[in-house]
Order: sequence, then structure tokens, then C-alpha cells
Amino acid sequence: MLSKPQLMDFGVKLKKVPLYCDNTNAMNLTKNPIQHSKTKHIEIKHHFIRDHVQKEDSEIQFVKTENQLADLFTKPLA
Repeated sequence: MLSKPQLMDFGVKLKKVPLYCDNTNAMNLTKNPIQHSKTKHIEIKHHFIRDHVQKEDSEIQFVKTENQLADLFTKPLA
């Protein structure tokens, strides 16, 4: 994930850095700050993202799985 200062170095000025996600449960966790018993073992990177969404530095946007470009690099080809 690029930070706002890194984006500014490239000449891109955004109020909120968009994060594209195809996991609706992950998106719900960023929007709901209440700690649930099922979420107490979440990795630190997820807390980091949730904090930035709450500070309104970033926003989570839904992308369908078939349009998620990052999946091309993480899944083996047939």
C-alpha cells in the first residue's frame, strides 16, 4: 500500500487513498470498530488498515473477484 506522501512524490494528490477489496467480511471489519470475540486474532496489518479507514485517510472499495488484478499474481495458472 502506498502512503499519501509517496503518492504526492509521484504528483498524485488524493484526500483518501482507495483500497480495492473483494472480501466483504474484511470490508465490514474496517467499518465496524467494535471488537468481536471472533476478531481478536486478526493480523496487525488489518488493524493498521482499519485505523486508516477510521481516520479517513483511506477508503475501501468493493471489486468483484474476477476484476481483482492482484489475484493474477497470487494464484497459479492452469
